[in-house]
Amino acid sequence: MTIDLRRAARWHRPLMLLVAAMVALAVVALVGIVVDSRVLTGSPIWLKPFKFAVSFVLYGTTLAWMLSLLPRRARVAEWAATVIVAMAAIEMVWIVGQVVRGTTSHFNDTTPFNAALFSMMGAAIMVLFAAHFVVGIVVLIRRIPDKVAAYAVGWGLGLSLLGMLVAVPMVLPAQDPGIEGISGAHSVGVPDGGAGLPLVGWSTTGGDLRIGHFVGLHALQALPILAILLTRFLGTRLDEHTRARLLVVAGGAYGVLTLLLTWQALRGQPLLRPDALTLAAVAALVVATATATATVLARRTRPELALAA
Repeated sequence: MTIDLRRAARWHRPLMLLVAAMVALAVVALVGIVVDSRVLTGSPIWLKPFKFAVSFVLYGTTLAWMLSLLPRRARVAEWAATVIVAMAAIEMVWIVGQVVRGTTSHFNDTTPFNAALFSMMGAAIMVLFAAHFVVGIVVLIRRIPDKVAAYAVGWGLGLSLLGMLVAVPMVLPAQDPGIEGISGAHSVGVPDGGAGLPLVGWSTTGGDLRIGHFVGLHALQALPILAILLTRFLGTRLDEHTRARLLVVAGGAYGVLTLLLTWQALRGQPLLRPDALTLAAVAALVVATATATATVLARRTRPELALAA
């Protein structure tokens, strides 16, 4: 399981065009952060386009690489990926357009036009979710030959869907801040735009639903990276089946962590100020993961023995 960047130009072309466009946008947004002094909801106005552009660079590159691992071309998956590109473009045009207008993009119902844009974004995200799901199904059916890669890609795609789902509470009635023209919030227990962690802006005074959303989405990169590291550094000591089982353990733990972080946020609790109940849940997750990992390693088959058999 490797990543050959020299072949990246041959990966799914619409996704790679999206990546190129998002790289350019990230540079523009970074310049905007430096030269544009406007602040919106407590952050530089160009910070959101920058973060979203970087996120789409990672997402598009990873998804294109995953499609390249399939044993043969899957047109359904490629079409679904093209739909994802279209929905991502709609979302980014909307986000940048609102920055140019000097207003917020998310949860903005201040005018009929802003409300229509926000509804359009919600519809685009639902279509993107469905297209991502289709890609995941195709990958499972086509079965990537490398078992470790197959588990990494499958878990990564599935957990990133979970990452999308845990963002749903942001727009539920319980998250209505009671402010005219605002229809949701990512902070829990405190207003959006308050004190937050550097760069990411996650609230340091209340819960923040963006944390679980962020962690879940980036399973798309985290699980394949883990698979690559296992193969690179432990490939001669652990057989393929053991490495695949370790990925199952990691994927399960990652999913629980995503839900745990969302649960913590829904209770209005800052990430860095967990209470005893949260700490107990984290400790239980660590113990369960360590136990499962030790069990897998205890049952491993040495590669040289497997070859001899």
